[in-house]
Amino acid sequence: MSGAAGARPKGVPDPLPIRSLEFLGPMATTDGWRPEHTLPEVAFAGRSNVGKSSLLNALVRRKAFARVSKTPGRTREINFFGVNGTFVLVDLPGYGYARISKERQAEWKPLIEGFLRGSPRLAGVVLLLDVRRDATDDDKLMLDMLAEIEMPTLVCVTKVDKLSATALSARIRELSGSLALDPEQVIPFSAVTGVGRDALATAVVSLVEQASAAPEA
Repeated sequence: MSGAAGARPKGVPDPLPIRSLEFLGPMATTDGWRPEHTLPEVAFAGRSNVGKSSLLNALVRRKAFARVSKTPGRTREINFFGVNGTFVLVDLPGYGYARISKERQAEWKPLIEGFLRGSPRLAGVVLLLDVRRDATDDDKLMLDMLAEIEMPTLVCVTKVDKLSATALSARIRELSGSLALDPEQVIPFSAVTGVGRDALATAVVSLVEQASAAPEA
């Protein structure tokens, strides 16, 4: 298959074949409606303009699955999507966009934090970073909070097609060092070339399988 998700080599199985996708609905406030289900959840977080919508489109091999907005920071709700009837993909609002008012940012922070702290079925979080940008204070606070609540976390750097292979390797080492991560913990991703799609899909499936195998609390 070509396009945003990249071409798949012949004979190589897809670690996350998409058989069904269902929009389950949005959550707009910390105590508001959210879908009732018994499936593991995997949430995707990152600052506005990190390329999250494009990444999600590539991950599930749908060109218009997640809206790609030209105005970062517009999404103000947490959106839930059922994937293959096996897990729920959770698209969190982007954070840290400078042109969004402090009042609106103040509304989003408790929504995101409340979800992360209060979701018993959350199997893990994928934190996205733009490979060309330094991690912000918001990124570091997010990582600190996820560590505090002992949430399994994948770190994925986006837009890697913007750098040469040599520059990319050096940049990942630099970013990893600033966040006290091993470079092996970081997944390079490009929604343009499809690089990293299968690595991310494999990691997401692993989170889901671990959560499904865990005994009920």
